[in-house]
Amino acid sequence: MSQDLEVSRYYSRGDLVSRLNAALTQDGVDPDHPSMEALAPYDQFHGRGLEATLAVAALMQPAPTDHILDIGSGIGGPARYFAARYGCRVAGIDLTPEFCDVARHLTRLLDLAGRLMFEVGDALAMPFADASFDGAYSMNVSMNIADKGAFYREIHRVLKPGARLVLSEIAKGEGTELDYPTPWADSARTSFLSTLEETQRGVGEAGFDVIRVHSTLEEVLAFGVRSRTMMQRGEKPPHRAVMLIHGEMATQAMANTSRGFSEGRIIPIEVLARRRP
Repeated sequence: MSQDLEVSRYYSRGDLVSRLNAALTQDGVDPDHPSMEALAPYDQFHGRGLEATLAVAALMQPAPTDHILDIGSGIGGPARYFAARYGCRVAGIDLTPEFCDVARHLTRLLDLAGRLMFEVGDALAMPFADASFDGAYSMNVSMNIADKGAFYREIHRVLKPGARLVLSEIAKGEGTELDYPTPWADSARTSFLSTLEETQRGVGEAGFDVIRVHSTLEEVLAFGVRSRTMMQRGEKPPHRAVMLIHGEMATQAMANTSRGFSEGRIIPIEVLARRRP
């Protein structure tokens, strides 16, 4: 089995729309007429959910005339937020066909199809012309990519000179190897973590000026405390995408990730960079 196929199969179990509809119905939401707010706990498949998307958007600040690239777009939650909040166009690319199908379905339900498109594709060989985009972001994607240099160079290729790039990822920390499964991999076979310093160096070597590199560990730990407090009160947590995607395995995957953060074996980071002219 190819590595790309193994990654895609880890994320796709089939019947995702049915499982999402069941979750929405349980929340008291009509799955044929959901709001963006109702979808947010499920369609933001990355750490801290919508909160992290808001942080990335604050760094991007796209104009209504911009065409933005979402690399590893999942089921489209961040792209829909960008399009609705800023009025820009967004192109999403993802390795998992089911994710793209669900992203298109939800985008049609929210009447945003005119500003969004989702394609199945490889982040190392994207189906876009040179200098196609005014900005790009990627959230919790590079952990599945072994050749980080090729990834950054391909992003550089499709961005216009001066365009912003925001990466929200999980970096390698110190100590022993991470325990699996995690939300992004069931074993080290498809998990490729770089340190914060390696990430900064790789982005710079690909032709970007790195403006800021920031650990978001404090925010992640605070989000975890708030989530646990809500659950102790009998409420649903604000981020339920991992449970939606991974089912029964989600509990162990999230526990392993939380332990990795608390022990310093992994570090959540944000990178803001600009493509050099």
